[in-house]
Amino acid sequence: MKIGNIDLGERPLLLAPMEDVTDASFRYVCKEYGADMMYTEFVSSDGLIRDAAKSVAKLLTHDYEAPIGIQIYGHIPEAMVDAAQMAERAAEIAGGHGADVVDINFGCPVNKIARRGAGSGMMREPDKMIEITRRVVEAVKKPVTVKTRLGWDEDSKIIVELAERLQDVGIQALTIHGRTRCQMYSGEADWTLIGKVKENPRMHIPIIGNGDITSPQKAKEYFDRYGVDGIMIGRATYGHPWIFKEIKHYLQTGELLPEMSVIEKVALAKRHLAKSIEVKGDRVGMLEMRRHLSCYFKGLPDFKETRLKLVTLTDPAEINQTLDYVAERWGETNI
Repeated sequence: MKIGNIDLGERPLLLAPMEDVTDASFRYVCKEYGADMMYTEFVSSDGLIRDAAKSVAKLLTHDYEAPIGIQIYGHIPEAMVDAAQMAERAAEIAGGHGADVVDINFGCPVNKIARRGAGSGMMREPDKMIEITRRVVEAVKKPVTVKTRLGWDEDSKIIVELAERLQDVGIQALTIHGRTRCQMYSGEADWTLIGKVKENPRMHIPIIGNGDITSPQKAKEYFDRYGVDGIMIGRATYGHPWIFKEIKHYLQTGELLPEMSVIEKVALAKRHLAKSIEVKGDRVGMLEMRRHLSCYFKGLPDFKETRLKLVTLTDPAEINQTLDYVAERWGETNI
C-alpha cells in the first residue's frame, strides 16, 4: 500500500489519532511494537493560525516516528488551508521530523467539535467538506489524506458517493470509521459500507478500515472479508500497544503470540514513563501517563489499591518503585 511515494508494505497497521492519547511517548511505544504509520493527536486549525501554544506543540514529531501524519480539523476553509500549510512546514515551525502526510479529520464525533461543524459534523455539509479538501490539496505538496465516518446518522450514510468525490479532488488515501457520527462509539462498527467503497471500480486510492479491531483474528478476518488496503487501530491500543506486533505475527504465521507477562508489561510501562517525562517534563509527563498506567494492568486480581497509587503518585522514583512492586507481587500471574 502506498500513500503518495510512501510505501507501507502489504496490509499495514496504522495508529489512529486520538486526543490526549497519541502523544509522542505513546507513539514511541506503538512504533516499537510495529505500527506502520502513525498520526498526531488532532490539531485545531483555529489554534494553529492563532499560534496557540498547545496546538503548535502538536506539530513536533521525531525521526523515529516516520512516516507520520499531522491531522488537522476545523470548519472554516481559509483556516484549514492555513493550518495545512503550517502542518506541511511543521519541521520549520516546531523542529523535529515534520509531517510526511497532512490528514484531515472529518471523523471526530465529540460534541465540542462536531456541533461546530468540524470533524464528523462536516458529514452534514458534504459540499463544504469537498471544497475544504480540494483547497487543502491545492495548497500543499505533501500527500493529503482524510479520515471520516459512514455518515451523520443511520438515514444519511453517504460514504460510498463521498469517497468518490474526495478521491476526485485529490486525496491519496481514505480512512473510514465504520460508524455514523450519531453512533459515537456505541454499537458495532459496520464494515459493509467500507467494503463497498473498496469494491467500487472507480476507487483507486488506498482504503483503510477503522473500528472495533480488537484482536489478531478479527484483523485477519476483516482484511480478508472486506479487502481493505490497511487497518487503523484506535481504542484497542489503550494499555495494549503491542497489539500491532500480535496482529502482524498472526497475519504472517496464523499463530497467536503468547500473552505478555506482567514483568514485560512493567518494563514497557517504565520505558513509556521515561519517554513521557523526556518529552513533556516531570509534572506533565507523569500526569499524562496516568491514563496509560491505569490500563496496562487490567485484569490483575486485588489490584485496586496499587492502581490508585499509580495514578496519584507524583514522584517518578515512587512510580517506578510501585511498578517494581507490581512485578514482584504479580509477576507469575496470567491475565
